[in-house]
Amino acid sequence: MSVGALTACSGGNYCDDLKGYVDSAKDVDIKNADQVGKMLDQAKKVSKSAPDDIKDDWKVVIDYAEKAKDAKGDTNKLVELAKADGEKITPAMQAISKQAKDTCKIDLPGAGS
Repeated sequence: MSVGALTACSGGNYCDDLKGYVDSAKDVDIKNADQVGKMLDQAKKVSKSAPDDIKDDWKVVIDYAEKAKDAKGDTNKLVELAKADGEKITPAMQAISKQAKDTCKIDLPGAGS
């Protein structure tokens, strides 16, 4: 099925946006609100050009990053976030990672695929 390859080009240049996200997400310290904020900005940009079949997955990632940024490095809040949203973020990142690899030939770091 090559439907994903056809939809990947719609609505902006998803693969270029994704490369920007990968660069911003590299070596991000989840306790550093500024770093998380930069990654979050890139994630929002990517989500706008993302194929429709993974837009919901990007929304999960953005929601998680916003909560992590709001925690402002508070370890207890970050642990609670991981407990509360961990089950949602893993499959979302796996779907995004698979799409990135299949469509853009990009390996996402730490996506667990």
